[in-house]
Amino acid sequence: MNERSLRVLEFQKIMERLVEKCRSSLGKELASQLKPSVILSEIKGFQQETSEAQAILVQRGNVPIDGIHDIAHMIRRTEIGSYLDPGQLLIVKDTMGVARKMKAFIKKDKEEAKFPLIEGTINSLHAFKDIEDKIGNSILSETEISDNASSELKQIRRSISSKNDAIRNKLNSIISSSTNQKYLQDAIITMRGDRYVVPVKQEHRGNIPGLIHDQSSSGATLFIEPMVVVELNNELKELRLKEKREIERILMEIAAIIAERGQEIISNQKLLQYLDFVFAKGKLSLDMKGIEPGLNNLGKINIKQGRHPLLKHNEVVPINIWSGDGFKTLIITGPNTGGKTVTLKTVGLLTLMAQSGLHIPADYGTEVAIFEQIFADIGDEQSIEQSLSTFSSHMTNIVTILQEVTENSLVLFDELGAGTDPVEGAALAMAILNHLKVINASVIATTHYSELKQYALTNDDIENASVEFDVETLRPTYKLLIGVPGKSNAFEISRKLGLMDEIIDAAKEFISTEAIHFEDLLQNIESNRRATEADRDEAKRLKLESEKLFDQYEDKRRQLEEQRDKVIKEAKKEAHKLLKEAKAEAEEIIKSLRDIKVEMEEKEINRQIEASKKKLTEKMDLMGENLEDVFQKKTNRKSPKNLKPGETVNILSLNQQGHVITPADDNGDVLVQVGIIKVTMHISNLERVKEQKNPKQTGVGKIVKSKAENIRNELDVRGQNLEEAMLEVDKFIDDCYIAGLSPITIIHGVGTGILSSGIKQMLKKNRHIKDYRAGQYGEGGAGVTVIQLK
Repeated sequence: MNERSLRVLEFQKIMERLVEKCRSSLGKELASQLKPSVILSEIKGFQQETSEAQAILVQRGNVPIDGIHDIAHMIRRTEIGSYLDPGQLLIVKDTMGVARKMKAFIKKDKEEAKFPLIEGTINSLHAFKDIEDKIGNSILSETEISDNASSELKQIRRSISSKNDAIRNKLNSIISSSTNQKYLQDAIITMRGDRYVVPVKQEHRGNIPGLIHDQSSSGATLFIEPMVVVELNNELKELRLKEKREIERILMEIAAIIAERGQEIISNQKLLQYLDFVFAKGKLSLDMKGIEPGLNNLGKINIKQGRHPLLKHNEVVPINIWSGDGFKTLIITGPNTGGKTVTLKTVGLLTLMAQSGLHIPADYGTEVAIFEQIFADIGDEQSIEQSLSTFSSHMTNIVTILQEVTENSLVLFDELGAGTDPVEGAALAMAILNHLKVINASVIATTHYSELKQYALTNDDIENASVEFDVETLRPTYKLLIGVPGKSNAFEISRKLGLMDEIIDAAKEFISTEAIHFEDLLQNIESNRRATEADRDEAKRLKLESEKLFDQYEDKRRQLEEQRDKVIKEAKKEAHKLLKEAKAEAEEIIKSLRDIKVEMEEKEINRQIEASKKKLTEKMDLMGENLEDVFQKKTNRKSPKNLKPGETVNILSLNQQGHVITPADDNGDVLVQVGIIKVTMHISNLERVKEQKNPKQTGVGKIVKSKAENIRNELDVRGQNLEEAMLEVDKFIDDCYIAGLSPITIIHGVGTGILSSGIKQMLKKNRHIKDYRAGQYGEGGAGVTVIQLK
């Protein structure tokens, strides 16, 4: 890749930001060597790695990558037979620990191949838990070896401690003696050269026999090792030498273990270095709000809402720019400070970043091409030493570009042809663009020349673009408009700034009529474009509002449906409760009737029946009013008309037949006889029964007779859910009990066992049941239950 272009496009600053994101010196070293690639498959792999790192950081937070050190030279020392000091061993241990933590970190995710590239790298790491434990048990700090490093070292140190105590005891007896205190400068014990001594006055040196090791600067104090502790100090020194030899042995033992797996440890270091670099790319992507761009080698560029990565993302105006599909040369015109140069640098830098495996700050759907070379002639690099003017400096660079450019190159020109005579400069610019067009290179150029605008309009493979400028505020908007050549706006800006109209009119006379017409045409195009954009923005706003209203409507509808379902559910629960209460009341009445039948005469029975009928009627009237509200959704869609007394009707909410006693009143209420019960029902809850003319029957005997004639001794509930089946079985048992049928059979099937189990649980609580059992062979087996009633 062209080094001058890398410098001009400020790729080095992106690398510096990447280096800052690395956690180790090794990762920083790798990041500082980053270069754009030109191999499409390789770049796709780099981009996928960055995407995986970004996703891991978002989903899992910080990665345990801290603690990586350059330990290769330490490993080589162990391989040649040397040992490492405790501080170096702790560094090796930390680096090994990072590998182990990374392997544990990535295993937390149960899903397979979620991050295949990074998982593959981490799975290639080696774990050295045994070496870590060995170092951890042996080394306490950078200067201290643990007593637990070996049993021999522990024993030696115990002896050293014991010997120290013995020496101190001897010396304490000397300095605490009243006789000796007058000979001592201070009653203290100190050390000189690893040997215990006491400070003795110079004039009393003969009173404390021993070896002189030092004296004070004034000479008034001598540091004497008393003869009584000389031998003990010698023994202590010998123990310290043994301790040193044992420590060296322990360190050599650990070094030998490390040397055995030296190549694996160095391999770990390289993998960890690369992982640090990859996660730095992920962190940079998050900082820039970057995305993985699409890649192609067809020269197609389509950047959506691209932002220059070195500018603050909340201040820069995003650009939309495309090339390579229908045209490969784009000429950008517009006023100074309008954003033309930033546009060139944005395209060039984003392309370099993408080819380096970095995410780019743009919107999803962005696609960049892979170029073998990117050339940039941007900025003023005139050289006083080489006596080069601005034009000469640009032209020198352009000559180099034209010598090296290929079909698969991106060329960025800033103010092509500037710095010389406008006529000649424009002609030269068109010639250069035409040459690059023949080569079929991708070109983006900025210019002020109107001739280049017209040149683009007359060539199919070249497209105009402009940076928008607001004449009212005299400020650029920094928006890039492709397909629209820029207007110079010099006359309009001058008029806004207060230049007299006569001077502006005089200036127009110096311009050819064709040029004036061309500028007016551009002005009309710009006006039409602004109007179109305003209409488009309004349509977009209305669309968003309509979508918002639609979402609100959907929310309301969903809430209403949920509320309706809740009301229906509550109503069903209340209805079930009322029916249960009515059933219990009926059972009490039936039990009373049976007792009365045994104990009383028929007259008394009739009197009790009438009293019971009245009580039931009152209860059912109350229940009927509640049921009418609860089951209003079950009413007949077409109410029967002209009901007459004696007609048979179906009561929809109770699923029972009855006979009309009195026709419908003004409110549509009908008095109906259901067995021995009279209830008032609305006509909408009734259905006329055709061709059925049974006389109204009352009395217990007729009810029992009716039940006995119509009921069978078996009930099939297969295919029903448990709640439906339990209601039907309960009613069937009551009917059979009234009719005096026994035994009876419930057919529920085998299935999952839920229906069979639920029915048997209900049978345990039913007061009419004497006993029940599963069916025998020939009766249906486990698919039926045979019940014996009382």
